[in-house]
Amino acid sequence: MADSSKTFTGMLSVVVPCYNEEAVVDSMVAVLQDVLPGIAASFEVLLVDDGSSDRTLERLRAINAEDERFRYLALSRNFGKESAMLAGLSQAKGDAVAILDADLQHPPALLAQMLPLLAAGNDQVIARRTRTGDKPLRTLFSKAYYRVFNRLIDVTLEDGAGDFRVLSRRAVRALLAVGEYNRFSKGLFSWIGFETAVVDYENVARAGGETKWSMRSLVNYGIDGVVSFNSRPLRLAIYFGAFISLVAFVYALWVLGDAIINGNQAPGYVTTICTVVGFGGVQMILLGVIGEYLGRIYLETKQRPHFLLKESSDGPDRTPVAVLLGQEHEQFINLNEDRA
Repeated sequence: MADSSKTFTGMLSVVVPCYNEEAVVDSMVAVLQDVLPGIAASFEVLLVDDGSSDRTLERLRAINAEDERFRYLALSRNFGKESAMLAGLSQAKGDAVAILDADLQHPPALLAQMLPLLAAGNDQVIARRTRTGDKPLRTLFSKAYYRVFNRLIDVTLEDGAGDFRVLSRRAVRALLAVGEYNRFSKGLFSWIGFETAVVDYENVARAGGETKWSMRSLVNYGIDGVVSFNSRPLRLAIYFGAFISLVAFVYALWVLGDAIINGNQAPGYVTTICTVVGFGGVQMILLGVIGEYLGRIYLETKQRPHFLLKESSDGPDRTPVAVLLGQEHEQFINLNEDRA
């Protein structure tokens, strides 16, 4: 029996994004059923199906039918993990909200160490994964990425700190008050601030299934992080263009001086081709940087919902198709509290 003095006295919500997790969802639920009663006086688990193409949603329906503490949300299609987490946060009812992966790489038992730190006055308790067991090359690239990343963006990210964390109700409301469409949660968690504590844990292998992260998706995720929190790439483009222009000017002076001293002996075909190709590549890179920011502005101006719900365990009459986010969400919450 759990020590009642170490039990979280409020209600705990656990948000679990699920995408094609048919192979592991039952094991994950069994672990949560074993762990959560010993660390929280009351709890709910929100299983968010992110448009899975396997039998994940079918399993979530069956799990809810067996245990009503395990609620589920089903997005209308695959919107991505960021949107799935956001959907769960928007529907969580607890005083504290934890975010876990469905593959058990985020050990639920660690919540027993994290919740007391939240009760001690922190608004965020981060579970930071060590690099034990990772391949040396991946560890090297990861450390280099975070070192460069933190020099480029306006917030600070810690290596090994991901989505696995526990948030206070105030921190959840702060995240929901940020209405931007292009969301990079790692950066947003850092951007909202508040008192934060960290708990380290050893790397854990997946309980089953395959990772959804390819090298291409990791690279795209890294680019999203860089452009979501600053405009420095645009400023760097200006500096880079100025540097290339300076090099071209110096080279032109050298060619002019050589022609005056030695005469124009050769047309310089190779030099011309290399210069044209080089400048063409630089221009395409700069246009790509500008286009990335322009595309994000375009998506923001559409003001589309971050996700759409097609089904939930609450029933069709109590399942919103879309959820109001941003500053309007906070005003809506305050208005409801005043009426209550």
